[in-house]
Amino acid sequence: MIVVNKKSKLWAFLRKKLKNNLILLTKNALTAKIAPLYLYFFVKRRNMTETIQPTILDYKPGMVVKVHQKIKELTSKGEEKERIQIYEGTIISVRHGNEAGATITVRKVSDGIGVEKIFPIYSPVVAKIELVKEYVVRRAKLNYLRGDFKRKLEEKKNLAKK
Repeated sequence: MIVVNKKSKLWAFLRKKLKNNLILLTKNALTAKIAPLYLYFFVKRRNMTETIQPTILDYKPGMVVKVHQKIKELTSKGEEKERIQIYEGTIISVRHGNEAGATITVRKVSDGIGVEKIFPIYSPVVAKIELVKEYVVRRAKLNYLRGDFKRKLEEKKNLAKK
């Protein structure tokens, strides 16, 4: 736990970065538990605690996700146009956890051909990553899905509770 005083440099940094997500208090200090690249905020007011949940999921192999990727194109007039392309597939590996350079490898089968893409999680090119469903797996790397894997994966039941 880190208690941040309103006059500290960290307070100014958090206020600048988070703008609307930061709850400003007049006399109380902000108590923050800082984890890599995302923050849990707890604001104490008369024995009550308000929580702002992070928007970042903990990505695991076996999750079926939709990755919204920003693509810049040139029109016939020479103007730069930006659109979002959705890539849906199964995460087969996660590398570097929650670091700044963390990546996920997503695999899908398109017209009978397996296609894999490596997405940096915190890249500005990735607009958002949606969780579709989750399978029960017992491996950290699902390389066996690359071959002729005939059996169906078992879907997790408690996904709706999250």
